[in-house]
Amino acid sequence: MKRLGILLPSSGTVQEVDFYRRVPAEVSVHSARMRLTRATEDDEVRMLDAHTMPAAEDLATIHPDVVVFSCTSAGALRGRAYDASLCADIGRVTGAPVVSTLTAVGDALRAAGARSVALVTPYPEPITRHVRASLEAEGFRVTAAAGLGLADSLDIAAVEPADIQRFAVEIFGRAPADAVCLACCTFRAYDARDEIQRVLGVPVVTSNQAALTAALRHLRLAPVAD
Repeated sequence: MKRLGILLPSSGTVQEVDFYRRVPAEVSVHSARMRLTRATEDDEVRMLDAHTMPAAEDLATIHPDVVVFSCTSAGALRGRAYDASLCADIGRVTGAPVVSTLTAVGDALRAAGARSVALVTPYPEPITRHVRASLEAEGFRVTAAAGLGLADSLDIAAVEPADIQRFAVEIFGRAPADAVCLACCTFRAYDARDEIQRVLGVPVVTSNQAALTAALRHLRLAPVAD
């Protein structure tokens, strides 16, 4: 068995489910939690500074084969250089390659040939703004960036895939782009992805889909259909 580790916010309830359902039989999924209850700048800064590395030390005890830093917004909060440095630190502690969800999203958008992106999040505007800035720093033209205004992680996880689809189609309709990015790891966007692609006819990249694909690539594997 190959061990896939996830570092996720403590209130995250979607990441593990998304991964469990789509990993090949020879991969097991194991998580360590970084304390976070709300998607606000102050709470995410506290998570990064006080809880991320202790969680990484806990995860190191299973000797993972690959690790996912599973928080898109926290990855965007302090910019790309900080996110890369943080993932390098996590890698040194866990002894495994580390996938930044934020980086995986950018890589997936490039692989899809996207130059322009419609960004959809569940977040309040300040957090959505950070994610938008991160995409723009990677050279993408963001035609629209809109969030549902939710800060509570359990409220984010409670949004139904059909509602995510409706919101994504609405935002894309205002400002079409080469692709749609659904950002947030505790958002049930992976379950909405196929239908959004069918309706809009453009590639759709979600945080968990991009991160899982990147993590399994390290193991020379690919997600399975659920």
